[in-house]
Parts: sequence; C-alpha cells; structure tokens
Amino acid sequence: MTASNNDPASPGISIEQAVGMAHAHWDAGQADQAERLCQQVLAAWPGHSDAHHLLGLMAHAYGNLDLAIEHVRKACQSPRTPPLYYSNLAEMYRQKGLLVEAEQAGRTAVTLDQTMGASWNNLGIVLQEAGKLDESKACLERAVALKPNDAEGYNNLGNTLKRMGRLDEASKCYEAAITLNPNYAEAHSNLANLLNDLGRGDAALAAARRAIDANPRLTDAYINAAAAEISRNRYAEALRWIDMLLVFAPMHPGGLTVRALALRYLDRLPEALSAAQLAVSAGQANGEALNALGEVLQALGRTDEALDAYDRAVKAGGFAVEKALVSSGIALMERGDKGRAAATLAQAIAAFPRSASAWHAHSDLKKFSAGDPELATMRALLEPGGIEGRTDRIALHYSLAKALMDCGDAEQAFVQLNAGSRMKRASFDYDAEKTDLWLRSITAVVTAQELARLAGGGAASELPVFVLGMPRSGTTLIEQILASHPQVQGAGELSALPRLVERLGPYPGALPGLNIETATQAGRAYLDEIAPLAQGRARLVDKMPSNFLHAGLIPILLPQARIIHVRRNPLDTCLSCYSKLFLKEQQFSYDLAELGRFYRGYERLMDHWRSILPADRFLEVRYEDVVADLETEARRLVDFIDLPWDAACLRFHETSRLVRTASVNQVRSPLFATSIDRWKAYAAQLSPLIEALGAPVVHE
Repeated sequence: MTASNNDPASPGISIEQAVGMAHAHWDAGQADQAERLCQQVLAAWPGHSDAHHLLGLMAHAYGNLDLAIEHVRKACQSPRTPPLYYSNLAEMYRQKGLLVEAEQAGRTAVTLDQTMGASWNNLGIVLQEAGKLDESKACLERAVALKPNDAEGYNNLGNTLKRMGRLDEASKCYEAAITLNPNYAEAHSNLANLLNDLGRGDAALAAARRAIDANPRLTDAYINAAAAEISRNRYAEALRWIDMLLVFAPMHPGGLTVRALALRYLDRLPEALSAAQLAVSAGQANGEALNALGEVLQALGRTDEALDAYDRAVKAGGFAVEKALVSSGIALMERGDKGRAAATLAQAIAAFPRSASAWHAHSDLKKFSAGDPELATMRALLEPGGIEGRTDRIALHYSLAKALMDCGDAEQAFVQLNAGSRMKRASFDYDAEKTDLWLRSITAVVTAQELARLAGGGAASELPVFVLGMPRSGTTLIEQILASHPQVQGAGELSALPRLVERLGPYPGALPGLNIETATQAGRAYLDEIAPLAQGRARLVDKMPSNFLHAGLIPILLPQARIIHVRRNPLDTCLSCYSKLFLKEQQFSYDLAELGRFYRGYERLMDHWRSILPADRFLEVRYEDVVADLETEARRLVDFIDLPWDAACLRFHETSRLVRTASVNQVRSPLFATSIDRWKAYAAQLSPLIEALGAPVVHE
C-alpha cells in the first residue's frame, strides 16, 4: 500500500490491516473499536466494500435492519463483491419483507459461486417465503448436498416440504437436523408444529418443551406449544405458554397474535381485540396479526372492519394470504353476500388449490351435481401424495361427503363421512358412559324442589329469550324468524350462560349451595353482559343450543326470561349433526352409536325440564310444524315473547343480519320441505344410529 492508503489516525497502518483489526475487535466483542476503525477506513476510502459489510453485520446484530441493509447494499456495489455479501444482503432483505429484492440478491450470490451451501440456503428460504416452493426445495436440496452435515439446511428443507404438504418428508428432515444437533431448538420447535398438524398434540407439546429447554428464549417454541394446546381446546393452557413468552418479549407480534386467538376462543373479546391490535402495531403489517384482528372483529360482529383487516392481510403477502381469503369468504357468507363469498373462495382455491379450509367453505356454499369435476379434484387431494395433515384431511372428507350428498350418492357420501368422523373422533377423549351419567345427575339435582327453594331470587328482566335444543334441530331458523321482528335482536350462540354456570361451581353439584343472593348476582351479571348486544330492542335471543343443559337454572337466575325448545325428527337431527364438521366441539356427534345415545340423554333431560319449568315461560316448537305452517308458528312464537305481530317474521330469509352457525347458508333461503325425513335416503347407512335411538323414532 502507498502512504496515501494508510489510516490517517494510525500512521503506518494500511486500510487492509485496519479492516482486519476491526474484524478482530468485533469478534472479541469490542464493538466500539470495530466501528471506529471501519468509519476511519470509509473516511479514507468511502466505498470500501469490506468496511461497509462489517458495519452492516454490526447494525444487524444490534437490531438496526435499515442501516444494516444500507451498508451491505453499498458493500455489494464493488465490482469484485464476494458472493457471501450478496447472500447476507438477501437474508437482510428477507427479514425486512422485501422478497423481490431478496430473491435478486440471492440469485446473484449463487451465480457468482455455485459451491456455497450458505448462499443456496438463504435463497431457498427467500423462495419459500415468496411461495415459490418447488424452486425453494431445489435450492435447499442443493444446500444439503453441499453441506451434508449442516443441521440448519435440513431444518430449512423441512420447512419448505411442510409448506408443500409433504409432511412425512418434512418430518424426516427435522429428525435429520436433530440427529446432527440434538440441541437444535429450532428443529425441535418446527417438529412440534408439524406434529400438531398431524393431530399428535401430546408429541407436539413434548417437542416444543424440548425446544424451550434447549433455548428458553426461542419465541416460536412457545407459540407452537400454545398451538398444541389450542388444537385440543385447552385455551387457558395456551395462554400460560404465551404469557411466558411475553415476559421476555412483551411486544412479540406472533405471541400477541396467538394470545388474541386464545382469548377469542374463550369469548374474552375485548381482551382479544386489544391483543390483536397490539400485534398489528408491533408486527408492521404482519399478515398473521391482521388475520387475528379480522377474526376478533368478526366475532364482535364488526364485519366491515374484519373484511378490511383480511384485505390488508392479503396485501401483506407471505403465509397469511390463504387464511385471509378463506376468512373473508366465510365473513361474507355470514353477512349473506353469497356472490362475493363464492368469488372470494374461488380466488382462494385458484391461488391455493391444496387449501382444505378453502374447499370446506366452498363446499358448504355450493350445490353440487353429478359429474362436477371438483369431485375428482377433492378426491385427488385425499389420495397418496395429496394432503397429509390430519385436520386438513378431516375437512376434505366432510367437504367431499357434502358434495356427494348433494349428488344423491348416499353410499359414497358415507364412505367419506365415516372416514372423516373416525379421524375426528380419534383426536379427542370422549366417554359416552360418563356423559350419560352426568346428564342423569342433572335431573336428580335440578328439581322442582330446588326451583321452589330459590324462588324469589334472580334478576328480573324480560329481555332474554333462550332458543335451545339439539344442534341442527332448527334453532337458527327460529332465531332468524324472531330476529326479523323490529323489536328483537338476534345475538347468536352466546357463551354467557355456560360461562356463568361454570363460575358458580361444578354443575350440577354446586346447585344445592346456591342461595337467593348468589342467584340474583349471577342473573344480573348475565344481563350486564348481554344488554349492550340488544341495541335498545325489547328482546334479545340467545341461541346457544347447548343451553338445554342449563334450562332448569334459567328461571332461578332470570325468572322473567323465556325459553323456546326447538324439536325436530331425531333421525333428521342426528344425520345433520353427523354430516357436519362443527367449528366448536360437539364431541358426541362423531360416532353414530354415541350420537344416538347422547340424543336419548337429551330427550330424557328435556322430559324433565318439561315437567318442572314454568308453563308460561317455556314453549316447544317443532321444526316440521314451522315448515308446514310458517305463519301459525311464527305468530305463536311472537305471542309467546309478548310482542305485537309483525309480518316481517314471515320474510325471515330477507333479514339482513350476521349468522354464525352451521346453518349459515340454509337460513338465507325460504322454507322447503326437502329437509324433512331426509334421513330416509340414508337409512341403510344409519343403522347404528337407529339402533341407539330405539323407538319411537319420530315425535308426534
């Protein structure tokens, strides 16, 4: 070097030596000295590639991604830039979400040197996030071939294979990574995520725990542990995992997103909304956070805002687009906008042809006919090489079954239904005998004597109207008829009463310890929760079907409330339950014999309520009677809730309101008799149910 290239602050030290010393200082943890030397180099040689690159690495290490990109981009302007610099720039662009720029830098790196496994690895990750999965797989296979002992390469290849739905191959990659590095926390965490998709919740949680043991600050491991709990409806446990994460990363977008979802499932919607809003603000247009915000807003009935959040998630790109499109389609269905819903779901299927959730929503909305090519498409997704995840396969079985039922193919429809229900039934523990004994205990504890003992308590209000019965018995129809009245607000399936009962203590064992004061406080708590939902109307319909379990408590807590029990042909009801994949658990409905046994227990309990509930507060309506004579039954319903008649109740299918139940599409249509005695077309397939139900089969 000539004297002019010496560091002016350190006579006799060349620029190359200064850069070398800067690297040594950085490696020794002496960041200030390293930065000072790099700045001195740049003062003497403003475009020095190595100095800019090191400053970029330092800025990245300290979390200043924009400054890191600025320095490494300048480092790459040299005519002899090392390929590694382009590879690092690609990774920084990826972390910034600039996938187009990241791909360009990554491709430059592998063009300059095709033997660098790290460059192929980084490009493979970029392509994975861009959704170019085949190219990502090829790059990562190249990285693994060049560095066969690199656990990171196997882990990243596993991630791409998982995104491709090739779960068995992905599992082998994660296991290979763990074999090479048993304490590789990220591989354990990713394996947990995959095992959860396969429906192996216990194994998923164990893998997440191993990841946390290996790296207690690995945020994804806590998120995957929470996801394993959520998949088994253990939402309080999920919150505990997320709370542990938020202790050391209080504004982590992913943690806040999962917290919002868990709170939503617990119906703690104000808290869920706050968490989702925090996740969005922390995540800088993070698509998953926007999806969570949309789900919470949708649950709150703020559909326009929910659709806006989903639209923003689509525009954010990345892994969230598929879910955002499907959620948008479902929100539009709930609002009654079938045209836009169908178009949105078609867009989701076109962009993500292997999306089981898109096919499931699309199948629910569409009326199929024989020869429809989509039948073959759904079948292919269930063949070897198709969809492997258990949750997705269950959804596809139900989707295909619904399509085949539309086509009148009872035998093949039940082949798919039975396959899906067996898989679903295997995903949880359900004890039919224990459930039957519990139902019997309710009749033994909640007696006429208990109602008399607690008479005079409760909160007095005529606002609540409870519509209850078996799922799929017609409760949504009755709510829609009533909610078409201008003085009635339909609130949908509220969890307010079940939560209140839970707070009172074990049910029904806690009832003998209940006193008038406690009953009054509980009734007021229920009214406080639902009053804002009424929007000033005289009556509010709480249409949680499972409130039939708690019907005997209603006159104790809310003595002026009205109860409407909806009945339907048992075989039609049970067929409709069995053929539906419920969003919320109805664990009795995934085995025909267990379903029949539960129905008999429900009948027994309703017989008991019929004998003890106040006659002026309890009305029963048959679905078949409503279909046969809508006006007579609608007038009877309106008279029962003590309101003047309004003919709008006869035009219920025109009423504009949100409907969030399994009957969301049916209730938007006028009444037809085609749903009556529907079971007869499937009599041969329903023999376990018929045997479990016993006689009589039809209520007269």
